[in-house]
Amino acid sequence: MIVYSIIMFAAAVLFLAFGIATYKGNTKLIHDYHQSNVKDSERQEYGKAFSKGMFAIFATLLISGIIALLGEGSLIMATSLFVLTAGLIVSIIILVKVQKKYNGGMF
Repeated sequence: MIVYSIIMFAAAVLFLAFGIATYKGNTKLIHDYHQSNVKDSERQEYGKAFSKGMFAIFATLLISGIIALLGEGSLIMATSLFVLTAGLIVSIIILVKVQKKYNGGMF
């Protein structure tokens, strides 16, 4: 499970870096079609709201990786995958809500 943890930690660091950059206002990291209807006056708010979803993904990956380090058993693996799945679902819900609020939809 060490390889899984390393992959989760590496991906978590990437999402943390992108989340921080987006929070600071760099919305260029988000696809153009995801922000095609976002008003220029709301770009800063949009970036901050979108970054919350990125931070949720970061936390999900980090927690899943930490759980995987606790052992090699099937219960540990199942718990880690459950946390990963549940966290990604919550993160996607956050991102969809942000898209609906600021962009009027996903595209």
